[in-house]
Amino acid sequence: MTYDRLVCANCAAPVSEGRCPVCRANRERLQQESPFAGLNPMTLIALLAVLIAAVALLAHQTA
Repeated sequence: MTYDRLVCANCAAPVSEGRCPVCRANRERLQQESPFAGLNPMTLIALLAVLIAAVALLAHQTA
């Protein structure tokens, strides 16, 4: 999940802005959680499509 749409329960601001210590701590935690955390969903879908195409191509070549 990306943090750009999350709202902080402590200060009611977007977590991505990091206005309070709670926001900044959660933003850091979410950034370290996954190498794909900063990517938007369309980029992840595109990467998945490329991966599926590569696997299909390899399967077709070996058959």
